[in-house]
Amino acid sequence: MTILFAFAGCLWGILGGALPGLSPSIAMALLLPFTYGMEPVPAIVLLASVYVGAEYGGSIRAILIRTPGTNASAAIALDGFEMARQGRGGEALGISLVSGLVGGLFGLAVLVLATEPLARLALAFTPAAYFALAVLGLSVIASLAGGSLTKGLIGAGLGLMISTVGTDPVSGVPRFTFATPELLGCIRPILVMVGLFAVAEMLVQIGEPAWARAEARDTRLTLPGLSMMRRLLLAQAIGCGIGTVEGVTPGAGGTIAAFMAYNEARRRSKEPEAFGKGAPEGVAAPEAANNVVTATALVPLLSLGIPGSNSAAVLLGGFLVHGLTPGPLLFEKAPKVVWGLYGGLLAANIAMLLLGLVILTPALWLVNRPKPYLLAAILCLIVSGVYAIEQSLFDVGLVLGFGVLGYLLRLAGVPVLPLVLGVVLGFMLESNYRRSLVISGGDHAVFVEDPVAATLLAAAAALTLWSLWSEFRRKT
Repeated sequence: MTILFAFAGCLWGILGGALPGLSPSIAMALLLPFTYGMEPVPAIVLLASVYVGAEYGGSIRAILIRTPGTNASAAIALDGFEMARQGRGGEALGISLVSGLVGGLFGLAVLVLATEPLARLALAFTPAAYFALAVLGLSVIASLAGGSLTKGLIGAGLGLMISTVGTDPVSGVPRFTFATPELLGCIRPILVMVGLFAVAEMLVQIGEPAWARAEARDTRLTLPGLSMMRRLLLAQAIGCGIGTVEGVTPGAGGTIAAFMAYNEARRRSKEPEAFGKGAPEGVAAPEAANNVVTATALVPLLSLGIPGSNSAAVLLGGFLVHGLTPGPLLFEKAPKVVWGLYGGLLAANIAMLLLGLVILTPALWLVNRPKPYLLAAILCLIVSGVYAIEQSLFDVGLVLGFGVLGYLLRLAGVPVLPLVLGVVLGFMLESNYRRSLVISGGDHAVFVEDPVAATLLAAAAALTLWSLWSEFRRKT
């Protein structure tokens, strides 16, 4: 059953990634409410498989009509579209598919080998260290997620404010509920994520022109032969290396990894002048990089409870829906879920290869449907999914309200990932802060006397100062 859900999630991810405007995180958010009544392992595998499939789905449009389905696939469009113009679109799609498989399997190996040792290290953390870890996570995301530290901190602050709605975690006193019983249990992260990612994107798409149509030309996918694979080996290795580093860095994500891999592959190529004119390495390197990130972005999520990307944040919501808190204790309390996720990611990468060979024509048919019909269908999916959680119209209203908030934040240029992280990490931040003060008798020196906490807080301060300096230099 879990393997079946891995194939289903990968299928939806490919189709969702091929649709412009539906990023991997949005495709995952659309399915998030429907996982509410499922068992934990199939639900988590379903969401993670969407992440895997969406990265390849985004490359389909990037290669055929130079309209990236995901942000990371924009780097693939540079040479992939040129190959399509030369009548080599099927070859470019095959290189993208195989390179994505190589990157996905490499990233999965890194995830399996690195996550549990890091989690064992985190088991030694005190409440003060956990507070400092949450501060570091917020500072990393806030500084990297939007290019502006001020806007990133605004988003994180809004998220922390939302996390305080409900019942006080220490005293149990209701706060900021406005005498509304539905808010006593806090605002669930799942409602925030669906609203900020999915509904906000629908509102943005309503005001934009119709999508470009994908022609059914040159759609026969061709897998690379042995000689081509040998030629692509260095580019794929570069993508895997850069994707690993960028993936485990919270906030960096697949987009940065894809463009860095593209530039490094061009720099190390014997024919750098061929890049931008249809070089196969220009497709292989960024595709491998962003597929490595689909797995390595889960390393900080599973070991420390800090997601490394938008999609990892939605997957965190999937864990919370089922009463699971990612972090070091997850390996002790729910090891079957962790190993089930590893197996599901392996099945998802195999599914991406098998489905990629046959999905191209149906994907092109879907993305060529009239835009108003697709948006209406997606909005119906959002509303029905949210209502199905607890049959609550209040929840539907909250999701729509967060959708409007997300739309306004997009207009203001404020990134939504710091806001989501503020909601998710707010409880961890507040509860460990107050627990530390209870243990120390109200002495704030506990945060600098603990060596781990002091180190993490120093890292957060250094990162914040570096971001301020970078922003100041950019403006001057």
